[in-house]
Amino acid sequence: MSKITLVTGGSRSGKSTFAESLFEGTDDVLYIATAIVTDKEMENRIQRHIKDRNSNWNTYEGFKNLDNIIKSTDKKYVLLDCVTIMMTNLLFEKERDYDNMPMEDVDGILDDIKYEFKLLIDSCREHDKELVMVTNEVGSGIVPEYKISRIFRDIAGWVNQYIAKHSDEVYIVACGLPLKLK
Repeated sequence: MSKITLVTGGSRSGKSTFAESLFEGTDDVLYIATAIVTDKEMENRIQRHIKDRNSNWNTYEGFKNLDNIIKSTDKKYVLLDCVTIMMTNLLFEKERDYDNMPMEDVDGILDDIKYEFKLLIDSCREHDKELVMVTNEVGSGIVPEYKISRIFRDIAGWVNQYIAKHSDEVYIVACGLPLKLK
């Protein structure tokens, strides 16, 4: 039976560690890493995640058309880390003038990003996978000064709401402690 779980929390909250613990004891895991190496700091973060996770898990690095990856894997369990980075990659894969962008265009981008997650979730349901997605809670801070930052924060919040609505379980992690919300 398929199952969708969303794990959210702030930076360095322990959300990835908790998400990985949900698949503790099994090697039948496809780990989807959505980060792209953009600088030395990101490379170090990626290497730390690789070191910390089960070395027997298969890893796929990418952020688009993940429904096709789900269709082609024989792994029962899928861990996607992280939604926010995937969303960021989709948001910035095309050059856009966010400072002058009308809200209708923002809505279109949001719809496109949500559609990527719909395809992923639907594929997991159809192929009887257990999917755990890690995401960042970005809405608890101050309202960002710049329009591009506000667009990012808003889209991240809306995407998280969309995924939570379609998840069987939702957790928030703070200080390494998970709290089940759904």
